[in-house]
Amino acid sequence: MYLHRLLKCSQLLTRTNSLQISRRAASQGKMPLARAHGKSFAHRGELRQAKRIVVKLGSAVVTRDECGLALGRLASIVEQVAMLQNQGREMMIVTSGAVAFGKQRLRHEILLSQSVRQALHSGQNQLKDMSLPVLEARACAAAGQSGLMALYEAMFTQYSTCTAQILVTNLDFHDDQKRRNLNSTLHELLRMNIVPIINTNDAVVPPPEPNSDLQGVNVISIKDNDSLAARLAVEMRADLLIALSDVEGLYDSPPGSDDAKLLDTFYPGDQHSITYGTKSRVGIGGMEAKVKAALWALQGGTSVVIANGTHPKVTGHVITDIVEGKKVGTFFSEVKPAGPTVEQQTEMARTAGRVLSSLEPEQRSDIICMFADLLTERKEEILAANKKDMEIAINSGRMSPAMIKRLSLSSSKLNSLSIGLRQIAVSSQDSVGRVLRRTRVANNLELEQITVPIGVLLVIFESRPDCLPQVSALAIASGNALLLKGGKEAANTNHILHELAQEALSIHGVKDAIQLVSTREDVEDLCRLEKMIDLIIPRGSSQLVRDIQRAAKGIPVLGHSEGICHVYVDHEASIDKALKIIRDSKCDYPAACNAMETLLVHRDLLRTPLFDQIIDMLRTEQVKIHAGPKFASYLTFSPSEVKSLRTEYGDLECCIEVVDSMQEAVDHIHKYGSSHTDVIVTENEDTAELFLQQLDSACVFWNASTRFADGYRFGLGAEVGISTARIHARGPVGLEGLLTTKWVLRGDGQTAADFSEQGSMKFLHENIPVAQLLPGHRTTS
Repeated sequence: MYLHRLLKCSQLLTRTNSLQISRRAASQGKMPLARAHGKSFAHRGELRQAKRIVVKLGSAVVTRDECGLALGRLASIVEQVAMLQNQGREMMIVTSGAVAFGKQRLRHEILLSQSVRQALHSGQNQLKDMSLPVLEARACAAAGQSGLMALYEAMFTQYSTCTAQILVTNLDFHDDQKRRNLNSTLHELLRMNIVPIINTNDAVVPPPEPNSDLQGVNVISIKDNDSLAARLAVEMRADLLIALSDVEGLYDSPPGSDDAKLLDTFYPGDQHSITYGTKSRVGIGGMEAKVKAALWALQGGTSVVIANGTHPKVTGHVITDIVEGKKVGTFFSEVKPAGPTVEQQTEMARTAGRVLSSLEPEQRSDIICMFADLLTERKEEILAANKKDMEIAINSGRMSPAMIKRLSLSSSKLNSLSIGLRQIAVSSQDSVGRVLRRTRVANNLELEQITVPIGVLLVIFESRPDCLPQVSALAIASGNALLLKGGKEAANTNHILHELAQEALSIHGVKDAIQLVSTREDVEDLCRLEKMIDLIIPRGSSQLVRDIQRAAKGIPVLGHSEGICHVYVDHEASIDKALKIIRDSKCDYPAACNAMETLLVHRDLLRTPLFDQIIDMLRTEQVKIHAGPKFASYLTFSPSEVKSLRTEYGDLECCIEVVDSMQEAVDHIHKYGSSHTDVIVTENEDTAELFLQQLDSACVFWNASTRFADGYRFGLGAEVGISTARIHARGPVGLEGLLTTKWVLRGDGQTAADFSEQGSMKFLHENIPVAQLLPGHRTTS
């Protein structure tokens, strides 16, 4: 009865997901091909190629306490294994849990038996001591093996996946004939698309011996499921071993200690830098045993990842994330990269950034001016590197003409960049450490609010190498550390530009403040460094921005995912102004985020000369027109009706819609716009002021083109992007948008008790004009 209820529960947990497996498998693309075994993967990204995978489930993963199975976790893990199996991969599971399941089962039976005996002997006082006996582990394993396997079988059945149980002991690997038989059996099961579920035969296995194994590729004693999984992975020439436990991965010191850091990648020579803590709350292994088993498997040619299989937020995708190459747990690699990891780069940037922010304004200005000089002095090197990128891009045939144009640099563009950098150098003189507010809280107690850098910025940009000098100069001017992640299509150009930036920074000893991330890190992995990065700024397509906003759950993102800009032509608009503004807003640079995408026209303008001229002008400019629902209803033969009023075309296309009033135009923009830039064209000042007041967009213009939404045109110098967020910076973001504030209080030994009812001091809260600098007070951070 007890096992039956567990099986029914497991079916409920897994059945809801079974219909989705085939769809997910189909969406994953082509199957990984079998590879020659003998060398482990060098980088996480290569794990996508893993064909044969061993998943080891530790006792802490399988159980929810010392006796009881974690059915929800198991159902989630089974779903992921089944999905990978249905993709054509060969999956094997090494599982713990038989002892825990058996203990739970035997306790239930003993309690049931005792309750029956109590009923039979009620009133006779013969059963005074009804405490549970100590359950022997081997007996628990014997009682739990069949039930655990039945549970796995019931769960995998929901995904039309067959399983088979194999129990092994140390002798099965040390006896050559038994090892060959085991190997043959496993290969045959994998050939038939069956998932083998392997466990040590704990009903007969001897007690664990002292740690004296792991002396060579052919010697490893099977004393726990860590060593079993490692031995099995090597014997079966598996590409990947995933060891799931109750910790995030391998730390450089015991998890929970103040200085403990999760190691993204572990190399065989790093054992001396690790301090191990206590073993898991259940099971007979510990992290030290896991690491030794992992290194043994790595030596045998199998890649290993140790990760957390118990965290409720990640358990549902931990295995698939690992196989997709995402940064989960600790990856064991034999290939140590030549340069620093991205985590090390971030630490280096933060340390140097703090020194950068403490420099005098003139010193930061010197760095930017030096960078500007290098752009012109080393012009030939930059253009040669850019030429390589251009040739690769053109020969690949994968980039559009517009993208190739963005990738291209020229002498005139470098000269313009140099001039822009010098302008930033001038504007940066009073940026960091500027006093915004000063208050005399009480006598000899003064409070200041001053500007300070945000910290570490991560700027992700696509094929636009001219972005690197601009963003670097703004980061230097604002005293921020900077991580740059450019597109691979501009790799050569970005490399030389970054070298020049670091050369300029080195004149004041802050070379490491700007780092170029050139490792294989995916953008999604960078967005998970919430403890190291303070702000992400994406520079690229709306799809890139949306992807980053979705991935960066713990880090603020400055930017906008869409640029759905509107121009509303009021019934009191000037014909000449309307035509000029519409043409410039749509046709000057259709791919820009500040280009017009929807034209709203007052109903009274339909069938007037102004409306006819607007249509003729758009047709002359070869703009494809889509009719909004209301506009289409006025026409006998209308253009193609728009599929969505919330569309960013990014090309010579736009939507035209009719509104009955200025208020309806505002309501339409609030409903379908992206809060980027919106315009009213009218000669009625009252109507215009209402529009400017009521519309909630980052930029709202009267009788001006949407294309004015630009940092350079606003006089901000270079910009890092345009933000549609409601907090921090909004609209075109220049130097000011890369600063935040801190409060500085200068006292003379006062305490809060001095200002209590019994205290002798009173609050003054007098505002002091910022221009009145007090003697000895610094205004730099």
